[in-house]
Amino acid sequence: MKNPLHPIMILLLALPLPASAACVTCTCNVSASGVSFGTYNPISGSNAENAGNVRINCGGAAGTVNYTIQLNQGIYSSRFSPRQMGSGSNRLNYDLYTDPAHTIVWGDGSAATGFISGSLNVLPQGSSRDHIVYGRIPARQKLAGVGGYGDTITITVTYQ
Repeated sequence: MKNPLHPIMILLLALPLPASAACVTCTCNVSASGVSFGTYNPISGSNAENAGNVRINCGGAAGTVNYTIQLNQGIYSSRFSPRQMGSGSNRLNYDLYTDPAHTIVWGDGSAATGFISGSLNVLPQGSSRDHIVYGRIPARQKLAGVGGYGDTITITVTYQ
């Protein structure tokens, strides 16, 4: 029996966003590092897990910035769980979570998903806050073909 291996990476796309109304003269931006699962073995009995990061950076003035961070479904999925990543016409299921216990699927608050709400105390020289994205590919997806799989997730940050 063949033992195909699948290198996997999820790209988190961060979009530049306007400063918060709570800190009118603050300048904020978002950056992200993707979830890279490495090589996935579809006949293994173990889930593949790894983490990425979403960072909120603000500066320019002192104040507090309140925000929410939402993730979309990705380019291959019509739902949040499971999301799918693609390699040509092949698909592989995975999920992204807000918590290390993998209990809250990270989405936009619809369809039983959660999102991150946070605040940042901004100093004039700048402040940042990291939010971990927990990823999991369920074990034993034996129908997945050999290849490099990926997806693109759009991050939406809303400042309050």
